Amino acid sequence: DSVSKRYSACGARVGAIVTRNLDVLTTVNKYAETRLSPPSYGQMLAEALIDTDDVYFETVKAEYRHRRDLLYRRLSAMPGVVCYLPDGAFYVFARLPIDDCERFCQWLLEDFSHDNQTVMLAPGKGFYATPGLGEQEVRFAYVLNENDLNLAMNCLELALQEYTAALKAEKMNAQG
Repeated sequence: DSVSKRYSACGARVGAIVTRNLDVLTTVNKYAETRLSPPSYGQMLAEALIDTDDVYFETVKAEYRHRRDLLYRRLSAMPGVVCYLPDGAFYVFARLPIDDCERFCQWLLEDFSHDNQTVMLAPGKGFYATPGLGEQEVRFAYVLNENDLNLAMNCLELALQEYTAALKAEKMNAQG
């Protein structure tokens, strides 16, 4: 558990781990010994946050569930996109109708624009230890508000149409 995740306090490096696995505990202790203690402000923040009312957590969970469901619905409605409804975190992985996730993500940032905006995605390859997995997958973080999330999905939908059309044209040109 960590303060940064539980309380949306980005950068607060205060947390805890509970385990009965002695190998994990030994490894964690070795790692912890090489790190400095968290900054004073992070510790004071953590102490103040401990008394946060449960209503806060219920509200935050409901909001993230709403964003997750919105993102899942929008992605599932896009042709060629395959995704699952996650149970935790604030990420959705999706397989897109693309050739290479890193190439697509770079293309989005460098060459695509809709209403002077684009979408920034995390390529899926880096989340897999097995070579070859994640080639067509990307990770979405649903940290945006509902309006911005919808705008991002509109942008992505148009980007996928343009990108897949370019891929088809590329294949046809290669075939002669």
